Amino acid sequence: MSDELDELKEAAERAKESRQLAPVSLTMAILAVLVATVSLLGHRAHTEEILLQTRATDQWGYYQAKNMRRNNLEALADVLTAMENTKADRAQQVEDRFHKEIDKYRDQQKEIQDEARGLEAEVQQTSRRANRFDLGEVFLEIALVVTSITLLTEKRAYWYLGFVLAAVGLASAASGLLMR
Repeated sequence: MSDELDELKEAAERAKESRQLAPVSLTMAILAVLVATVSLLGHRAHTEEILLQTRATDQWGYYQAKNMRRNNLEALADVLTAMENTKADRAQQVEDRFHKEIDKYRDQQKEIQDEARGLEAEVQQTSRRANRFDLGEVFLEIALVVTSITLLTEKRAYWYLGFVLAAVGLASAASGLLMR
């Protein structure tokens, strides 16, 4: 950003010398603000992406913990049915309790799995949004540089090209904003 500020200062000095270049300097200042704004949006989207990925990973860990508990209970239930020297009524009570717990964990796992998959989908959506902001930032930065070439060459074609590139950058950033 400091390079852009230096470039803007130089553009302002040149605009003082040649009044016809004043609109170019103003355009550059506006582009610098747009670059900073889109850059901020991109950084925030990437941060959100990382946080969502962490939540999805935590959810899969929770799923795995439930899976391990269910597997342990299934193993204990198998051991109980294999034991022949226990009281049949008591063994049946314990086995029934284990099967209830097993069913409960199986149901919870389905819910946890669905939530984890939902979080993964959110991560993908946020990643695409962040990429749109990044692309917008790149086009706006290129637009700023191309526009500054107008100051060196005094050819308006670079200024117009800067507008086109800025429009592409803004369209890309706007598409990121619309992706919710």
